[in-house]
Amino acid sequence: MTSYDVARRLPAIGDLRSLSRSLAVLDAILSPEWEYRYYSFNSAWAEGEEMASMRNGSGDEYSIVFSSAGAYMRGFDHEAPMSPYANDGDVWPGVIDGVPSAFRSCVEEPAFTDEDHVPVVTACIWRETADTRWRHGTIDFPAGYDDPDGANRLFHLLADPSPEAYQRFAEDYYEVPVNLEAVRHVYALRPLTPALVSSLNAATGLSDVAEEIGGIGYPFQPRPSGWTPCRTGTGAGR
Repeated sequence: MTSYDVARRLPAIGDLRSLSRSLAVLDAILSPEWEYRYYSFNSAWAEGEEMASMRNGSGDEYSIVFSSAGAYMRGFDHEAPMSPYANDGDVWPGVIDGVPSAFRSCVEEPAFTDEDHVPVVTACIWRETADTRWRHGTIDFPAGYDDPDGANRLFHLLADPSPEAYQRFAEDYYEVPVNLEAVRHVYALRPLTPALVSSLNAATGLSDVAEEIGGIGYPFQPRPSGWTPCRTGTGAGR
């Protein structure tokens, strides 16, 4: 699988945004300590922009910027043969060459480039608001690799937007049983309750994650006494 295959399987922009929020909420509950978390979502990353992100702690990551222009996805697999660091510091031909002007600022975003201003990317997919499908560059992938740009590993929960897929991932990654009905509840964007949070992580209460849930922009009910929205702590901001 490559970014070509992932692009054909991704949900529409609005559905991808909802899925990304759900992933961030579930991870916030299962892993209250942000530095050990896989998925995050910042609803106030920059003016007019939201960002979903993934980092696995081993050097692999992705970022999705949602804006009025549409959605821009960039992924980086540090072991992929298409990594800039395996190609004399150059982005693999075609990966970002076709990115439209609406998203060029994302390509050049300092948070997505290294100290030499090289985009840290092995897979790139985008969709403008008026598009009817996700798009990607024209790429001559290296032969002999099942996942040459890392898209399969990076985006597998986005290409398979099912609660069961998240349950399998979370039970493997966090090494705990994960309540499937609770995952379905969050995937449906139904409001969080104290009981729902406890069913996912008995050591975590709704009040413990309230600020992060506010930063994600996910609904929950009832709100803890004295709670006010917080727009920080849910991923790197500009």
